Amino acid sequence: MKAHIGPSFGNNFNNRVEEALGNSIDLLTAYREGKFKPSARPWLGWLMLLGSTTRSTSPVERVDERHFDIFPEFRSASYSRRYELFCERLMRERLYDAACLILTDKKGGVKGEFTEPNEEFGFRLFANSLTAHAMSYSMSRNK
Repeated sequence: MKAHIGPSFGNNFNNRVEEALGNSIDLLTAYREGKFKPSARPWLGWLMLLGSTTRSTSPVERVDERHFDIFPEFRSASYSRRYELFCERLMRERLYDAACLILTDKKGGVKGEFTEPNEEFGFRLFANSLTAHAMSYSMSRNK
């Protein structure tokens, strides 16, 4: 789980993406190399709690394309949308078993209020995936 609460969304977004990719690849490589023997593949989940502010939900207009062009879907995308696209790619590349993106603001956060920009990466599916894995693990241990 990571939280991203401004003000430096640009730098911190890149750092969170690098961390998420590195953590998954490190764990999956260790599993592939037998470091968890005997073990089933570990369940990997990534949950991002993003501060819902004007900066995180408004389009990003300035992008440095010094070395290469960005993908069109990232052009003018807010940081919230960029995290959503990142969750989608984490899942499509099978780097994580579940990904979750929830947004909240200072007032709502302390009350447990949040929004989910995309149901596919909502908390319910995330929790269901983890629960199913835990149940499967438990049942395999009781045989």
